Amino acid sequence: MLPEHLAAQHAMADVPLALLAGGLATRLRAVSPDIPKAMVEVAGRPFIEHQLALFHSKGVRRVVLCLGHLGEQVEAHLGDGKRFGVEVAYSHDGPGLLGTGGALRRALPLLGERFWVVYGDSYVDIDFAAVLAGFVTTGKPTLMTVLRNDDRWDKSNVVFENGRLIRYDKNRRTPDMHHVDYGVALLSRSAATRIPPAHAYDLADLYRTLVSEGAMAGFEVNNRFYEVGTPASLEETRRFLSGCD
Repeated sequence: MLPEHLAAQHAMADVPLALLAGGLATRLRAVSPDIPKAMVEVAGRPFIEHQLALFHSKGVRRVVLCLGHLGEQVEAHLGDGKRFGVEVAYSHDGPGLLGTGGALRRALPLLGERFWVVYGDSYVDIDFAAVLAGFVTTGKPTLMTVLRNDDRWDKSNVVFENGRLIRYDKNRRTPDMHHVDYGVALLSRSAATRIPPAHAYDLADLYRTLVSEGAMAGFEVNNRFYEVGTPASLEETRRFLSGCD
């Protein structure tokens, strides 16, 4: 194992993870009208429990949950997180939903100088320590993980060539986009403060700007992601986490 990877494994416990779990879950209303996505049952327990178990296995020890719609249910269920092996803190959107970027900006007082950002509806089984080691060596303030996707699991939205992020845009997709934003990023506090405070804001807008400025490194991963954003993807994730796939 490379020395950088070993150092990153030791550093993992010091890097908190922001989990963006505040969406309205409109596409799941027919399945779970009265509970947030994080609490949807998957393979015998709420999806959020699978996520926390995964993060713990990768070395994460502090999680900040960015909550919005029905977020009080998540907090009541998880408490301080100790029974899952992690320390859990909470940041609530308040009266109005803030979007992924606005929620992250609101949570900054609970995060450090660098932190993970993960989408709350995704199960992302990758080598977090390897990603952290790659982040440190780039010298850039942010990093996006990407997956060769070719529109298989989602619409591709990244041009990634020769180990470099060339372009990212989830709204203006082009034929040369073969990769997708995997849903795991590393951000420095200085980059996140560019998000306007107390406003609804899409984190993808910050990512697009950072990539265009050459301020965001890319790290290619190979394991596909699973997610619970739609009834179809929820069923697929249930099969995977039940060991049926």
